[in-house]
Amino acid sequence: MKFLYTLLLMLFTYLGQSQVLISILLGDKLNSGKIEFGLDGGWSLSRLDGIDPSKAHSNYNLGFYFDFATKNPSWLVSTGVRVKSTMGAEGIAVYSLNDPGLDQVFATGSITRKLNYFNVPFMMKYRFKNHLYAQAGIQLGLKYKAKDEFLNAVIDDDDLTYTLDIKKQYHPLDGGLCAGLGYRLVKGNGMNLGVQYYYGLVDVRVSDNSPDEFNRVLYVNVGIPIGKGKAAAKAASE
Repeated sequence: MKFLYTLLLMLFTYLGQSQVLISILLGDKLNSGKIEFGLDGGWSLSRLDGIDPSKAHSNYNLGFYFDFATKNPSWLVSTGVRVKSTMGAEGIAVYSLNDPGLDQVFATGSITRKLNYFNVPFMMKYRFKNHLYAQAGIQLGLKYKAKDEFLNAVIDDDDLTYTLDIKKQYHPLDGGLCAGLGYRLVKGNGMNLGVQYYYGLVDVRVSDNSPDEFNRVLYVNVGIPIGKGKAAAKAASE
């Protein structure tokens, strides 16, 4: 299991580092009448259901997507990878760091918990004639980093922070349901403007002595097709 996790982590790290190069060099090759490739990214608002007190954490996400055509022109199979996808929560109550000095410094502060995943959605997308679309399916996540950022903003009018690695406290895999709505610009041929919600079904916390924790994320994204116009022009000329 540990070997498989390490192998998957290396694979997704490679994909993340390569996505810009792929977009520039192969955008028109990946786009065809049956496949659309593009970059996808935007704003996200995440929380950890099960931690009280806590507040939603605002961040951004970035990745790429593939839409595969089916025999029915209204239906697409949509997937991709969210390479940069931070989940978690903020406003979490502080706990002891087993260091009297640090405990005293952050006693009146709070914690922002950041769980970094490579997230892979698998969804069916239905396109309406007015260029709106709806999609639903599952999302699987592979965690590669987890940390607690202790923050106290009232010491000498400046922020004081301390970061603690908590990767071993969380399971490497996550999974749940994902659904969303969106609109396609330029008469259905331009950018995608979409909203998605992820509802985690996996208790991501390792310890059985801690309350169950589930990821919940709202995504507001823009999808930009890469090389679609060039590919369409090539297909028309042929």
